[in-house]
Amino acid sequence: MNIDNKEVTLLNEDQVFGRYIFDINSIDLINNIGKRCAITDFAILLGGFVSDEEYVDYDYSLKGRTAAYYLSSPAGGGDVYIVTSHGTKTWDNAGDRSEGVRPVLPFSAIPNIFASGVRGRIGLFEVEYGEYPQYVVSPSMESELEQTYRSGTIRKTGKTYTTDSRKWHEHALPFKAVEHEEYEYNGKKYIRAYYRNTTAFVLSNRKKYREGDYVWIEVSPLKWYVDKKAKIMLSKNLIASGIRFCNDCNYDGNFKNTEMYSFLNTYLVKDMIPSETKQILLENSKKVINPYGLKFDKVSEEDIIKGAMKSNVAVFLHGASSEGKSARVKQIDPDCTIIYLRNATPESLNGKSVYNQATGEMIDIKPTWLKKLEAKCEAEPDKLHILFFDELTNALPSIQGIAFNIILDREVNGIWKLPENARIVAAGNEMKDSLSANQLAEPLFNRFAHVYIKTTTESWLKWASENHIHPAIYSYIAYRKEKVLRSKYDGEKPNADPRKWEMASRMLYATGNPEMLRALVGEYITREFVEFCNQQVITLEDVINENYNERDIQSLNIASRYATTMGLSQVDEENMEKVRNFVTNLGAEFVAIFDSLWTHGDESRLELIAEARLNNLGGKKNGKR
Repeated sequence: MNIDNKEVTLLNEDQVFGRYIFDINSIDLINNIGKRCAITDFAILLGGFVSDEEYVDYDYSLKGRTAAYYLSSPAGGGDVYIVTSHGTKTWDNAGDRSEGVRPVLPFSAIPNIFASGVRGRIGLFEVEYGEYPQYVVSPSMESELEQTYRSGTIRKTGKTYTTDSRKWHEHALPFKAVEHEEYEYNGKKYIRAYYRNTTAFVLSNRKKYREGDYVWIEVSPLKWYVDKKAKIMLSKNLIASGIRFCNDCNYDGNFKNTEMYSFLNTYLVKDMIPSETKQILLENSKKVINPYGLKFDKVSEEDIIKGAMKSNVAVFLHGASSEGKSARVKQIDPDCTIIYLRNATPESLNGKSVYNQATGEMIDIKPTWLKKLEAKCEAEPDKLHILFFDELTNALPSIQGIAFNIILDREVNGIWKLPENARIVAAGNEMKDSLSANQLAEPLFNRFAHVYIKTTTESWLKWASENHIHPAIYSYIAYRKEKVLRSKYDGEKPNADPRKWEMASRMLYATGNPEMLRALVGEYITREFVEFCNQQVITLEDVINENYNERDIQSLNIASRYATTMGLSQVDEENMEKVRNFVTNLGAEFVAIFDSLWTHGDESRLELIAEARLNNLGGKKNGKR
């Protein structure tokens, strides 16, 4: 494939987030790899703002840090949509330069893609095509290159890479090209560029650079993801930054009329072509790829549970008592029928037989849970209803045996069949997590599809935003993440876990005193939480009355910005526009947190946020990254 004369674009809003509020119809590739994207050292050097708290693909190295990047879609009011370092959607002023550039290339057919260093993985094609400056060299190599450069003995290849010389905050100034010459040294290629970012970041060689420092960046092959259905190649990383999106800062959706489009198709498309390149065929065109037409998208625990239900396969949820197994089930079926097996008796499970004196016969009476399940299934025949056996591993072996018969034969007491639209889900603690847990008998274990639940910070925050968890707790965990979501249990002092934080939220709402939480999450975390709640903030009253200045905003550290966002999320609907506009000054990630805290999953408020995005109710942003 020759990228000459091929249009270079960016992803659009629908490709990443689908239509409407939820991720409907986003492209298969994004569903597979996720929305967050790592940023290269070169893009940071050019002005990109990197997150030190968000990573991609479980890569917790400095190369795995994520950053915000532009989409090609207008957000209304002259703004442009971006994807934040968290993978959420917000918008930015089209004149800003701090977002990363993630180019997209078209292709005609898989056999026509040529690449060097090709590596594929199940359901996802990755290719190496073209090259570009990406990562900083080691400090020792930097000294060696600089010495050779100053001696005048390093060889120029004759190729240059063009970027914008403007700084990120220079919204009103047009593109001004600066060229970075390519050098060859010991068989590898490099550029020497000056660190142009106004924020001093540590690059992947663990060295911190400041504005004006020289940096040696190695030129290396570009890696791309391939989406056959969408017919695109998507850059694996954010490879550039510092490019103003739109020259008049009033983006109307005409992408071809933007400075970003001009940069992509005037400079970047040519710069990606190697000075010397060897290209080989990606795949043998005779090879049949995925002949069964299967899907290879990543799936969540909820996806597996739903898939098993659809297939009428019983599901067993494993996990510690604090991991929210019951909550996962109730999210899928809020009205599920729950049987707590720890306290179950044979009669409560199987029903009972009573003697009819009139006829001299025994009468079988259905258990109460079965009557309720039958009523629900009959009332909604087109819906699947969950029969949830909770604490199955904590049940006595005799009770497990009765449950086994119900699960195996879908029959109660050998008499009553479960409704056709009833589905079985069970849950229990591992033996290492509970002294009262019993091991499942092998025949019972083998009747289930097994899902192992581990609540992540991201999934807990999503749940918390929909279940009115106290905003102070939400913001604190969003800030400190896994470090405080859980703490080690020693059997002597309280420890933190997802369930304890839900209890702490109720206590905080009831008492308004964070000191109370030491009875739930322990002394150390409570002390830190109190300090977090006492951070310097700009209050809701200050924002509404405009009692602040730019210096006040700049003086807020990261923790203070989380705390400020927490307080501002209490704004009423009348003042939401003004407050949300202010939050954009704190950064894109805080806008996403504000949205989650303010909406709490409420449909009417979600609509207001969506309307604000479309109609620019948030107003113009000022230097948001």
